[in-house]
Amino acid sequence: MIVAYEKENKIDQAFRDSLATIDQKGKRNYIFPKKPKGKLYNKRTIASIIYLLFFFTLPWIKVNGEPFIMLNVLKRKFILFGQIFGPQDFFIFALGMITFMVFIILFTVVFGRVFCGWACPQTIFMEMVFRKIEYWIDGDFQKQQQLKAMAWNGFKIRKRISKIIIFFLISFIIANYFMAYLISMDEVLRYVNEGIAAHIGTFMALMIFSSIFFFVYYWFREQVCIVVCPYGRLQGVLLDKNSIVVAYDYLRGELRGKKSTSSDIGDCIDCKACVRVCPTGIDIRNGTQLECINCTACIDACDEIMGNLDRPKKLIKLASENNIVKKEKLKITARIKAYSVVLFLILLVLVSMLATRDEIDITILRTQGMIYQKLPDGQIGNLYTARMYNKTHRDIKMKLSIPETDGDIEVIGESALIPKESYAVVTFIIKKRPTTIKKRNTKITIDLIAENEKTIKKTTNFIGPVLQ
Repeated sequence: MIVAYEKENKIDQAFRDSLATIDQKGKRNYIFPKKPKGKLYNKRTIASIIYLLFFFTLPWIKVNGEPFIMLNVLKRKFILFGQIFGPQDFFIFALGMITFMVFIILFTVVFGRVFCGWACPQTIFMEMVFRKIEYWIDGDFQKQQQLKAMAWNGFKIRKRISKIIIFFLISFIIANYFMAYLISMDEVLRYVNEGIAAHIGTFMALMIFSSIFFFVYYWFREQVCIVVCPYGRLQGVLLDKNSIVVAYDYLRGELRGKKSTSSDIGDCIDCKACVRVCPTGIDIRNGTQLECINCTACIDACDEIMGNLDRPKKLIKLASENNIVKKEKLKITARIKAYSVVLFLILLVLVSMLATRDEIDITILRTQGMIYQKLPDGQIGNLYTARMYNKTHRDIKMKLSIPETDGDIEVIGESALIPKESYAVVTFIIKKRPTTIKKRNTKITIDLIAENEKTIKKTTNFIGPVLQ
């Protein structure tokens, strides 16, 4: 963001040649951020508590005896907000994912990477759960650095074992809740009651995911945001001079130093408080960087220093480049308008698809290998199968009918009863008198009427001989 200023004033830009988490030898530079505090941190804490309450509460909520949210990939059963979706609704999921991606792009264009610092599960669990426990066990950043440099002794071993046990237990709990989102909390509790021996495969998978979570939060940490997550890479193509990001007001802050040394010195006293609290180890004064997750910890740290010096706060703030240089407020650019229009149109299509979505998915096919049959009563019959999927929480009995002018319909075997959240295959015959057949291939509309429900119309072909 301040590249032009740096070039003009010949400020060293060597920081752009490496990551803060990698040293000159290519080894991991472990980050020990100072415990943050301040108004924005308190707001992040409140937002995180709300998020965690939702995360740990939703698997227990049921609608009509079913989970409020469940994404069972293996059984191809998905429940969102109490509504059941099957494989036939894949196109709705695809459109939903496209909608989410467009929203993320639009949000990033306007607000930068604020999502990462305030709403991403990785950040919330790392900074608001595991990091807080680490501060409780190991102390603040200075004590953590001392503990790392300390030779192995009883004190250090006790600290490390305590942290490993607590971190793994929390990772195990998180893995169980993730599994509950996949197979429902009822299934998880059933597995627990039936024991490990009865579900050894599931238990092994659970331990693998618990180990992955433990590895991420105990060691890998900020590397997920820097190395693994593709969202951070989007910044380079999505951010512009109108995007709101965590930014250092270099016009006000430079040159850095104490006021007593020169009249040209800015408000930044080069105390590095913003660097010490950064969970990815960057210096925000160098401008927008790949590692920055917009957690706003540096804003709180700088505001505290400015307050102590009786200087105006917001030397580091949420602002755009144009806001700092030209004092411009957020501008609705052509790109923002374009993304907004696209998002609105996709949302319109998605909402209409959800609104017109039938609770019963029906596919009607003529029986393969058969053209038509001449029945004993002289009528011509075609054999069909109707594959029906009930997306509701109740059994539904279907009634099939066609207009009298098109002939008669006869269901073979049991009535067309579709169990809740399940499939049913119904076989039926459509009969027509030979004298009513005017074409070899005739379109027929079948009315499928559920009990106290709207009629679902399906069209099929009837094949028969044409009398000369």
